[in-house]
Amino acid sequence: QVQLVDSGGGLVQPGASLRLSCAASEFALDDHTIGWFRHAPGKEREGTFCISSRDDSKYYADSITGRFAISRDNDKNTMYLQISSLTPEDTAVYYCALDKSVIQHPFALRFCEAGARADIGSWGQGTQVTVSS
Repeated sequence: QVQLVDSGGGLVQPGASLRLSCAASEFALDDHTIGWFRHAPGKEREGTFCISSRDDSKYYADSITGRFAISRDNDKNTMYLQISSLTPEDTAVYYCALDKSVIQHPFALRFCEAGARADIGSWGQGTQVTVSS
């Protein structure tokens, strides 16, 4: 199973931007559905942004519309989540994950939905993002 390591979290002020990184132990980003999830205190885990090269699908939650962007560097086996205009409501532990087990289309939406309920596929250990003045 692919191992993932999250990093890049920290304490930032409202309005700031942040880039989270997710390094994979092997080349896997092109043939998996990838996603970023977050778990805020007192709330259920949320699938924020998922994309899949398997069926060219993309899903992002309404809560992050226009503020989150996923990118990847296949040479480094690393994917990134760029977050802009951070608010205190973005405070959470952020996890990257990738998966090949979802078989219902669109894969990105289904992975974001399923991953919000259970640890399917491979997951990073999480990185804390705290937004506070």
